[in-house]
Amino acid sequence: MTWLDLPADHPFGLHNLPYGVFSVADEGDDAVRRVGVRVGDHVLDLAACAEQAGMESAAVWRGGSLDAFLAEGRPAWAAARAWLTGHLSNEEYRDCVEAHLVPVGDVRMHLPFSVADYVDFYASEHHASNVGRIFRPDSEPLTPNWKHLPIGYHGRAGTVVVSGTDIVRPSGQRKPPTEPVPTFGPSLRLDIEAELGFVVGGATRLGERVALEDADEHLFGVVLLNDWSARDIQAWEYVPLGPFLGKSFATSISPWVVTTDALRAARVPLPGQDPEPLPYLRGSGDGAGTAYGLDVHVEVEWNGTVVSRPEFRDMYWSPAQMLAHLSVNGATVRPGDLFGSGTISGPHRGTRGCFLELSWSGQEPVTLDDGGTRTFLEDGDTVVLRATAPGADGTVVGFGECVGTVRPAR
Repeated sequence: MTWLDLPADHPFGLHNLPYGVFSVADEGDDAVRRVGVRVGDHVLDLAACAEQAGMESAAVWRGGSLDAFLAEGRPAWAAARAWLTGHLSNEEYRDCVEAHLVPVGDVRMHLPFSVADYVDFYASEHHASNVGRIFRPDSEPLTPNWKHLPIGYHGRAGTVVVSGTDIVRPSGQRKPPTEPVPTFGPSLRLDIEAELGFVVGGATRLGERVALEDADEHLFGVVLLNDWSARDIQAWEYVPLGPFLGKSFATSISPWVVTTDALRAARVPLPGQDPEPLPYLRGSGDGAGTAYGLDVHVEVEWNGTVVSRPEFRDMYWSPAQMLAHLSVNGATVRPGDLFGSGTISGPHRGTRGCFLELSWSGQEPVTLDDGGTRTFLEDGDTVVLRATAPGADGTVVGFGECVGTVRPAR
């Protein structure tokens, strides 16, 4: 219950309370950035509200970034959620809260935290198998190591951008199999990858690792993530060391970080792992265990046409397993680390999370509602990712949108 006028089925109700960074749009480019929480169709200015309430913890929200809050760790995250829920549900605190609510239509959203490191995984068996069939038609679709460890590559943190940022078509070396030598120019096979991104908090020291059972202590929240991909550049460069310029030009994330606490009701068992992973990657196997999946429903819209609806529950590897593997060699974990799940794809064409798969490398064009057809992205195309998940007591948890429009190469 809440004194706020919120429908019970609002995707940003008290069961959600995602964090973001905003400024007031009519204050211009020099507007102060503030940490906020989405509540229905408003954003609560956290530092201002906490200061009025006399909370010493307001200091972690004054910097216009989630960085300091992420560093505090799970006890602080849990305390903040309890404080927020109390203030938003108790009429006694109405004056304190209402004074600091801003209509969501009046705000401009910013990158919510400083990305410390960025890793992108490859956790969908359906996606990995499809890509294997496309790129290596004469070989086994999955590489021999794929079912033994969560495969990933280290990406470029500095090119992670917030939803709404235009994406400039990248240029690089391309070499079709039919050509004797590579050429240089704008990518002709620009693609998206619909993913979830996991935001990490807390820190470890060099040489330590995050055990699987401790992963939740570091998993702060989840964003929608679009790993823009230049497939022609990628295909020429990725052997022998993996993705590089075909990926590093831009990665978009949604502005609202949905906390892992808000997603407790969305935990589901993994679809099954065979062979059994090594001990450091094993979970209890049930929905409440450490190696869990998430029942997140994703939607991919291309120029106004919904072309795919991938399901995150189909993913082979758990986010907890990804974090445990990422750090098992003693690599440090820092506040603001971000890792992507890899493309979310399912067993059918309508559940494929990238256009490489959806068009089967350009052989099966996608027809849009306006009658046009596409295989890969053209200049001016806009892609929107959306997602929802089940919340507590039959509620729905919203993620908002992750939007990007392609602009011509420079």
